[in-house]
Amino acid sequence: MSHPASQAGKPLQRPASAECRTLLADGRIATITASRRPRGGRADVKCVAPGAAAVAARMQQVVRLARHTEARFDSREQVVLSLDATPADGDRGWELAAVLADRMVRGLWQPPAAVVAACGWSDAWHQGTAITGDGSTVAALARALPDALIASGVAKEFTALPAVVAVPHLGVLSGHTDPCALVSSARAWFPLYSGGAHDTLAWVEVAVTPLPIEAQGTDEEETIAAPGLNVAAQLAVRQVLAAARHFDGRALGRWRTVVRFSETRFQGNSYELALVMADRLARGREFVPRGRLIATGCSAAWHTGRVDPVQELAAKLALIARQGRTGDRILLPEGNIAVNDADITSVAAAIREQGATVARIARIGMI
Repeated sequence: MSHPASQAGKPLQRPASAECRTLLADGRIATITASRRPRGGRADVKCVAPGAAAVAARMQQVVRLARHTEARFDSREQVVLSLDATPADGDRGWELAAVLADRMVRGLWQPPAAVVAACGWSDAWHQGTAITGDGSTVAALARALPDALIASGVAKEFTALPAVVAVPHLGVLSGHTDPCALVSSARAWFPLYSGGAHDTLAWVEVAVTPLPIEAQGTDEEETIAAPGLNVAAQLAVRQVLAAARHFDGRALGRWRTVVRFSETRFQGNSYELALVMADRLARGREFVPRGRLIATGCSAAWHTGRVDPVQELAAKLALIARQGRTGDRILLPEGNIAVNDADITSVAAAIREQGATVARIARIGMI
């Protein structure tokens, strides 16, 4: 049986539906079925799992993240994926099957077999890499489905079997190198403060991949994904990044972006400066600090590069002082300092004694 990469030269064939099987943790074989239809204003991906809304939400997130490794961006159709059995809590072996079914129905991967099965998962689908799996599951799939092509991130020991293909990264499907090599990512931290026991420094991670030339010029907000956030928060993230990139002059229409937060349930907009700085670090627009970049700030006019004051800065700075480390770079809105200069200056001095640096900024790009 030939390698999936050998199918890259075939003419694009787009079936009306596609199936990919997987083995659940309890031994049942489940089927993920993908179909497509004109989008018509609907969501780009719809997922259904019987009695398991959390599984359906995770499937939608996985598929959307994996799409960010694709060279082309096409949102004209809706893909509907359904899982005919409910996985147990913590069972993630079906994730690779969902990604493959999505690509098969859109004609992006044409497997050299009528029956396809997969087992694998990843914590970096947005980079298309770090796909792993369970070797015993691969062996069980090979026994249960002897005529199937089986894809798994942990199939090296089974590659002597012609029906098993190792897929450690999604580039294998098209004969390319690990797509992670094209991804640049960076994190920045921000104080998550509510005055309670759960106050902490949260992080925001921005990962960018260059858009191919033919896709450049796509609306900026359509190329930015923020999985895990509600619709309003996703819109806010897209608007902040699009406006801040406008300030860069030539940064629009060049990147496909995935934004992730360590904590997805928060209120307020003081995370915005950390988001913007993580994006600038990922795109090579800022110098990388020795430690973490910690920032708090917002703006009503990111397109001008302006940084506006935030509420409760003294308390947030005290939190940073408690959790700061040597080498951290801390950015504060200059507009806050004049209002509460004495308190903030004393805490900032204590932070500097810890080996961190503190800067007051009025605009991005002038740090």
